Amino acid sequence: MPDDVAADAPLLVVDDTMTALWDLGRTGRARTAARVVGVTGSVGKTSIKEALKQVLARQGRTSGNDGSLNNHWGLPLTLARLPQSAVYGVVEMGMNHAGELTPLAQLARPHVAVITTIAPVHIEHFPSVEAIADAKAEIFTGCTPDGIVVLPADDVHFSRLAAAARRAGIERVISFGIAADADVRLLGADVDGGGSSIHARVIDRDLVYRVSLLGRHWVVNSLCVLAAVQALGGDVTQAAADLVTLQAAKGRGRQCIVRLPYGSFRLIDDSYNASPASMAASFDVLGRLQTGSGGRRIAILGDMLELGRDEIAFHAALAVPLEDNGIDLVFTAGERMQALAAVLPPHMQGAHAADAATLAPLVAAAVRPGDVVSVKGSAGSRMVRVVEALRALDGASEAASERTCAEGVS
Repeated sequence: MPDDVAADAPLLVVDDTMTALWDLGRTGRARTAARVVGVTGSVGKTSIKEALKQVLARQGRTSGNDGSLNNHWGLPLTLARLPQSAVYGVVEMGMNHAGELTPLAQLARPHVAVITTIAPVHIEHFPSVEAIADAKAEIFTGCTPDGIVVLPADDVHFSRLAAAARRAGIERVISFGIAADADVRLLGADVDGGGSSIHARVIDRDLVYRVSLLGRHWVVNSLCVLAAVQALGGDVTQAAADLVTLQAAKGRGRQCIVRLPYGSFRLIDDSYNASPASMAASFDVLGRLQTGSGGRRIAILGDMLELGRDEIAFHAALAVPLEDNGIDLVFTAGERMQALAAVLPPHMQGAHAADAATLAPLVAAAVRPGDVVSVKGSAGSRMVRVVEALRALDGASEAASERTCAEGVS
């Protein structure tokens, strides 16, 4: 018995805790009649999972992963918690190596498998991006016999993924994107500082709706969400209408206003994770936001991890989208981010530090009223420390500051 467990506490003693957890997950999946959608991809899987949870919850009892519990212990835990009465189950599946998704998919047995996109994320563990696509396609091996696959029509690996789905015995593929032959296709979009107004065709119907989350990437994300709802047999028109209610999760683009003695600045907490693709999306959001009088658009960036032998080039290449999106000032932390700091034009150079903890006070001293500040980096770079330092500048109470960030800003 563990020393810290009360003698009368309910306790199930097993030979192997991981085996027992998987047995519980398998039982949880077997007992529910829920339609299950599995989500994977190089970028955006947690965002898509959260969006699906939010819109499907308005159509029936919905359950899914908390946070990013998407690995060999998080997924069985999620399935073990899946209520018998759930109408929908939304499960995210992550991987760093080939072969990891197969057992997860076979445990989850999704009715619908979604791949958000393929990109050079965790590339240090793979010989090529094509190998990443093949590893993501392992999700198809767990699909139910009537399974449906949702794929990004604009991805260069679409044909490869579709072929893998056919080899897995899946007959129906629903595509989403800008491509003219996409099943869920973008017809038009107006992206502004408060979200996006979108016109899309979903199979045979035209829909006009608005997404509250910022950035051009959310235009395509919304198409993915609607494609998944269509595949699940849900109400697509209702889902489109509900996209305006989406809220960003903590560390994934959540915004708040930080009050200073003589004004305030806008903080975007995107500190949970980073890749070249998600960095570019983050810069697009930052570039679209209006600054206050005398304010600047400031990007605070930490290392992107697991990018393999080309990691230095990936970091240096961020200078182009930073300039293209009109970012005024860039602060960097980490050994890899030195490559970016070295190629930035002098007028964009803020400061560089060895790590986030060292950078945090430099950034806190530099911000001023009217600024819009975005913080992003891989989880291992601990850029949340910079977020915490900036939020600590708020002149309001800690509880009020937390509430403002949780509610976000329009």
